[in-house]
Amino acid sequence: MTLASAANPAIDDARLLARGAARLFYDRGYTAIAEFKLPCGRRADLAALGPRGEIAIAEIKSGAADLRADGKWPDYLGYCDAFYFAVSERFPRELIPETAGLIVADAFGGAILRDSPALPLAPARRKALTLRFARCAAERLLRGWE
Repeated sequence: MTLASAANPAIDDARLLARGAARLFYDRGYTAIAEFKLPCGRRADLAALGPRGEIAIAEIKSGAADLRADGKWPDYLGYCDAFYFAVSERFPRELIPETAGLIVADAFGGAILRDSPALPLAPARRKALTLRFARCAAERLLRGWE
């Protein structure tokens, strides 16, 4: 728990939410990486590659103020087949836009409470993103050996 979350229980540790959402994706056959840089220059909190090449993005929201301050999330929609907000059990769910999927998570896992609308990627963009995802994952693995 961070100092901010200790002072305000409505604020959750984004790292723990990301960990739980990544575990949820893993349980569904996806492999996830955090802080994935998209070609548009935005950085997705969590990107996941599925068994059939599908790409999902989860934007982690640690509190209502975090969501209200975020005007960039629509930029991610052109880079995934499914887009979710990942929040804690305490997050006011009515704030999540209906145009996005909803994941409720904690440090140990999560559940999809609302599926994302289908956002099928064009084949050329899917290939480019899959290569970017693979290179990012491989570079992180190599840096871990240093």
